[in-house]
Amino acid sequence: MAAAGQGMDPLRVGFVGAGRMAEAIAQGFIRAGKVEAQHILASAPTDRNLSHFRALGCRTTHSNQEVLQNCFLVFFATKPHVLPAVLAEVAPVVTAEHILVSVAAGVSLSTLEELLPPTARVLRVSPNLPCMVQEGAMVMARGRHAGSSEATLLQTLLEACGQCEEVPEAHVDIHTGLSGSGVAFVCAFSEALAEGAIKMGMPGGLAHRIAAQTLLGTAKMLQQKGQHPAQLRTDVCTPGGTTIYGLHALEQGGLRAATMSAVEAATCRARELSGK
Repeated sequence: MAAAGQGMDPLRVGFVGAGRMAEAIAQGFIRAGKVEAQHILASAPTDRNLSHFRALGCRTTHSNQEVLQNCFLVFFATKPHVLPAVLAEVAPVVTAEHILVSVAAGVSLSTLEELLPPTARVLRVSPNLPCMVQEGAMVMARGRHAGSSEATLLQTLLEACGQCEEVPEAHVDIHTGLSGSGVAFVCAFSEALAEGAIKMGMPGGLAHRIAAQTLLGTAKMLQQKGQHPAQLRTDVCTPGGTTIYGLHALEQGGLRAATMSAVEAATCRARELSGK
């Protein structure tokens, strides 16, 4: 049964901006039964992205204000550089009842609050693309006027899309580097893993399937056992065996330092974008 909003009314959720991340979050809500498709309203300037929402059974509009007028929980999923103009446009229809959630990378809570009415309840969420398959890794941070009930409602909903943890806002840009950009880093590693097998004679399709499943299985073991990755790595290493020879090659190639530098570079770029 879909979660209830205020009173016994069904929860109505709005999306301003209808790109892949908005679609992924909406899809998670619908699949988990948290929100009914007919109670989701999405806006975008053109029909290109809205067609995906219509395919899910959601309602659509070209009016951002209409979304605020019909939904009390609203996700802002526009490109970061567009968001200030969008917030200025909808500010006149924001009320004390609204819960406003930004998923725009690099836009701080203080910037959001400056552009909205003084007591607006604002939260910031950093999602990642695996939200599309309900395996997202998300963090959220509250603005000055968002209380624990708003945070709990949002966290409960977002858990339909994966894992969601509340963090101080200072950790949000780090999450962008670790997990938002990290999806691409993991894909680069998966690709390289498979290409190693292709070099040794394995067919490409099979190599890529096995590489992806190896990442999935390893991630599940790390989550379910709660082990430090070093412990699991040690468990796989037989003295004088194949794995330690491979790990030595990775160390010679600087995998560990390169990965740490990638997270650092992506985090620094996220901070630059947020003007810190």
